[in-house]
Amino acid sequence: MAATGGTFILPEVIAGADRMRREYFELAVSNTDRAETDGQAQTPTLGVVFEGPRDVLDERLDGTDDSAATPETDVAYRFHTDADEPEATGVLGVTDRITGDFLLECDADAATIFDFLRAAREHSERSEGEGHYRVEVRADDEALLAAEKSTFLVYDHEGSLLRGRSLIPGGVEL
Repeated sequence: MAATGGTFILPEVIAGADRMRREYFELAVSNTDRAETDGQAQTPTLGVVFEGPRDVLDERLDGTDDSAATPETDVAYRFHTDADEPEATGVLGVTDRITGDFLLECDADAATIFDFLRAAREHSERSEGEGHYRVEVRADDEALLAAEKSTFLVYDHEGSLLRGRSLIPGGVEL
C-alpha cells in the first residue's frame, strides 16, 4: 500500500486498469462425478474463465517477448482461513514454473477444490496415466492455456504445505 497524507491507496488504484484482479476470473470445475465416455474415464478439469481486459491476460500468459509460447505452469491453492473451517475459502494460483511469477489468481471455496482433488485422485487410480487433471484458462470462448497436470499443491493460511491434501505424484520430492 502507498501512503499519501495519512490515506492508504490500494495497489490496484496505483497500477490502473492494466492490473489483473482476482475478480476477473471465475472457477469452473468439470468431470468430477466419475463420468465415463465410451468406457474411458473423463479427466477432471479445472477451468478458469477470464472476464477482464483480454490484452492484460494475453501479456501475462505470453510473456514480454511477443512469443506465443505458453509457459510451463504449476497450480496451487492457499487457504485464507483455517483449512478445517466449514466455510473455508482460499485462492487458486497458476504460476510460471521457471520464473515463479504468478500468471493468475482466482478466489475459490475449499469444498470445490477438495471435490476436484478427490476426482483427480480417483481418475489417476482408474486411468493409470500420468496426468491426474487438466487445467484450462479461457477467455472469449478460446483456450489460452491448457495442460495435463499431476501435481497440485495445497497450503494453509500461514503458507505451510499441506502434503495430505495436495496431489503429489510418487517419487516427487519437495
